[in-house]
Amino acid sequence: MNTRLALLAFFLLASQALATPPTYTVIDLGTFGGTSSVGLAINNSGKVTGQATTSGDAATQAFLYDGTMHELGTLGGPYSVASGINDSGQITGQSDTAGDAATHAFLYDGTMHDLGTLGGTNSAGYGINASGQITGDSYTSGDADHAFLWTPTVPNGTSGTMHDLGTLGGTISQGFGINASGLVTGIAFTSGNAEHAFLYDGTMHDLGTLGGTTSEGNAINASGQVTGGSYTTGGAFHAFLYDGTMHDLGTLGGESEGLGINDSGQITGDSYTSGGAEQAILYESGQMYDLNTLISPSSGWVLTQGIAINDVGQITGLGKIGGQNHAFLLTPVPVPEPSTLLLALLAFPAVFFLWRR
Repeated sequence: MNTRLALLAFFLLASQALATPPTYTVIDLGTFGGTSSVGLAINNSGKVTGQATTSGDAATQAFLYDGTMHELGTLGGPYSVASGINDSGQITGQSDTAGDAATHAFLYDGTMHDLGTLGGTNSAGYGINASGQITGDSYTSGDADHAFLWTPTVPNGTSGTMHDLGTLGGTISQGFGINASGLVTGIAFTSGNAEHAFLYDGTMHDLGTLGGTTSEGNAINASGQVTGGSYTTGGAFHAFLYDGTMHDLGTLGGESEGLGINDSGQITGDSYTSGGAEQAILYESGQMYDLNTLISPSSGWVLTQGIAINDVGQITGLGKIGGQNHAFLLTPVPVPEPSTLLLALLAFPAVFFLWRR
């Protein structure tokens, strides 16, 4: 009888391990001497990009974190922010130009390259894929703000062409996320002046809403799954997963938004509790988790936004520690190897045989 109970307990523990959300260690990425920073993107090597303030909060600078926070500089002005990074370490974002005359999208590969605009004054880069394609938004010569796709002349090159992705019939669009195939998601205004999430695959497709008037697509993975946020028929803003249909991911009691998605379909973002507190979230296997419950309660952190997640499951974003808003890096705590758990489950017929004896 004891052998049977032990075997049953082993099987139940193996099954539970496959369904339990990860726990994380948390690292403070710091600042450049100022009081604040935020992590906006992460690649599969765990390198993080974002922005951080300098001493006295005199300026905000783009950074690359690879164990140490490195300042990326600017295009000549006082301000820059890094919003996307690929596995080759190429970075995109936006920076003030010399004389603070304009803000332009950039490509950084050790040097910051100005990507120009669609003919207007300002532009910004938000996402970059493995080939070095970049999406963002730019003002046109007609002073309209449009999403763009910048394609290098050669893969991962530093010269290329910025293509206007148009709109859904309105005047404004912005590209926020891009996957390895060059599919883009973001927001675009319709002819009725409603803001909707879109998917661009050579043509801009309206992803609709969760029943309300507004939605936005923030990130896209290799399978073309999109996460973002949308108003519901009841007027609340909820995180969604789009996989051909827009699915409501729910909340922690208040409103929510999906900000990052990896190739396994894990989503990070934020949600307000019923008490009005903003909490960083992880969504996986049909369940939304407060990331604050998955780190040590003695860490001193309050994680408010999970902004990006890589295929290893590492997350970066924004949290509060010591009374200041800082960028963080969450790394999953190692769990038993999937192969070990799989062998345990495959051994079930043998377990069943022993049980019957």
